[in-house]
Amino acid sequence: MNINRAWEILKKEGFKKTDKREQILDIFSQTTKYITPRDILDVMMAEHPGMSYDTIYRNLNTFVELGILEETELTGEKHFRMHCETDHHHHHFICTSCGNIKEINICPMELLHNSIPGYQIENHKFEIYGNCPQCH
Repeated sequence: MNINRAWEILKKEGFKKTDKREQILDIFSQTTKYITPRDILDVMMAEHPGMSYDTIYRNLNTFVELGILEETELTGEKHFRMHCETDHHHHHFICTSCGNIKEINICPMELLHNSIPGYQIENHKFEIYGNCPQCH
């Protein structure tokens, strides 16, 4: 997702453009990695010394609800990244050391669907965690 599309979504849902929201989106637009609220706070403290975790989490949760950000949990902590811009169904390998991701273009649900006949699947999430070649 790019910043312009994110602002279209926010505007459509009635959210105002603020300096803090703009900076949070700028931080995400500069990386494809999953990052933590702490990473965001560290960057934002220079311009907003009174910035709180509550403000960051409130915005991150709004961005996730609106489909602007994706979230995952690594080592017991939530991590976020911009939502993928690809239109096709896929999953991710996530490096637990550096946060880099690798798109996986196969879906295990294709194999599992036949093994649970009679069940109606509404949604699923599949992530693989480990170390990328650079961190291995």
